[in-house]
Amino acid sequence: MTAGPPPAGARTGADLVTVVMITHRGAGFVRAALAGLAVQSAPHRLLVVDNASTDGTAQLLTSLIPPEQVLTMGENTGFAGGVAAALERVRTPFVALLNDDAVPDREWLAALLSAAEGDSGAAAWTSLLVLADRPDTVNNIGAALNDKWYGIDVGAGEPVSKVPHRVLDVFGFCGGAALLRTAAVRAVGGFPAEFFLYYEDLDTSWRLRRAGWSIRSVPDSVVVHRHAATTDRRSALFHYYNERNRLLMLIRCAPLSVAPTQFARFLLTTASLTMSRALRRPVPDEPNFRLGLRLRAVRDAARMAPGQYRRRRRPVVVRRQPVRVR
Repeated sequence: MTAGPPPAGARTGADLVTVVMITHRGAGFVRAALAGLAVQSAPHRLLVVDNASTDGTAQLLTSLIPPEQVLTMGENTGFAGGVAAALERVRTPFVALLNDDAVPDREWLAALLSAAEGDSGAAAWTSLLVLADRPDTVNNIGAALNDKWYGIDVGAGEPVSKVPHRVLDVFGFCGGAALLRTAAVRAVGGFPAEFFLYYEDLDTSWRLRRAGWSIRSVPDSVVVHRHAATTDRRSALFHYYNERNRLLMLIRCAPLSVAPTQFARFLLTTASLTMSRALRRPVPDEPNFRLGLRLRAVRDAARMAPGQYRRRRRPVVVRRQPVRVR
């Protein structure tokens, strides 16, 4: 693996793709992820963004990879902020994302690049993530929206044996393991650093689709994922960003009538939950059902709404060129 800008001339091998990994307090599992990258059959560049870790991650990275492959942030910018910062340094036509709590199969990157070769209509190729504690079970093979405008993991909980061994069209990629066309992502505005955590990949996917790009799922590109190892999905932090960022994404990407409707529905649900508590009716004991968190999420989304609306971009068409991998 190498780092830094590629030399002039034909882009082959490591000049074709940069793998970006975002970590924050990942000392317990980043070693396994880097070991998986070290044995990839496809050459690549590497950039690890350390989001101001305080658990020894920085020192561990120093012992494992050259310093030029590490971008140390002065504060925790979240996954979205980390990718946004990394994109400013990427000089290859493709950028691959890999979670620090994921271990890729040896052919993970090669399978993604093979799917991308000659595919001038797609801007992202997402992997098959399987659960580390149940490797015969799908974590996801992409992302999508349900009928209530919430993001969902495609294929979650399904047996891996039922996943077809062919490239599939999906609505969105999963930021945990994917290959992106660098110029296309930049053209539609890059990653939304202000999201911090969650929905940044679905938001980026939607903007790519609005610009006319397709997104593929590549089931032969396999990653074993320690699901929720880096964040507790039962925590208030998870639910706050999940609820706030969904509303921000709808402002940025959905048909114009959707976001106001979803804001109103969110407030009505919040009022209904408040009434149920006042009447001592049972309410699930989850953070996203708590009045304070819900009000903070919708308040902050409303404050950010004007700026996010201004970031709605008209579809940007990037010149479509097939890329030869070999």
